[in-house]
Amino acid sequence: MNKIDAEITAIESYENITIVLFEAEGTPLSMMSLGVDGSMRVGSRVVVGVKSTNVAIAREPLGSVSIANQLPVQLSSIEEGKLLSRLTLLFKGHTLESVITTRSLKRMALEVNETLIALVKSSELSIVGDVECT
Repeated sequence: MNKIDAEITAIESYENITIVLFEAEGTPLSMMSLGVDGSMRVGSRVVVGVKSTNVAIAREPLGSVSIANQLPVQLSSIEEGKLLSRLTLLFKGHTLESVITTRSLKRMALEVNETLIALVKSSELSIVGDVECT
């Protein structure tokens, strides 16, 4: 599980759906949830997480697209497998991982040290703990 320290900047709820906005190292993030802990407060420091298989990769920021979470990363290593490949990404001091198909790796001709954008849908981001507990 990828983990990033973040601060809650806003919480919006309607009926049973909540959108939580965060800031992580100056980068805005958002999470959509069907229920959240009532103890969450704006200003709280939390750890957000996302599975490696839910991190997509792009070469440039995507402008008009529904994926709000776009993190600037540097590709630090590639483990190429027969079907799947594991990418190690650096995001402002955090090490992240993305698992993509080897077909995508080859189609994109990704190279170590390349600057990329890690993409995460709001529905795939979750709060996995408090910063103080990690």
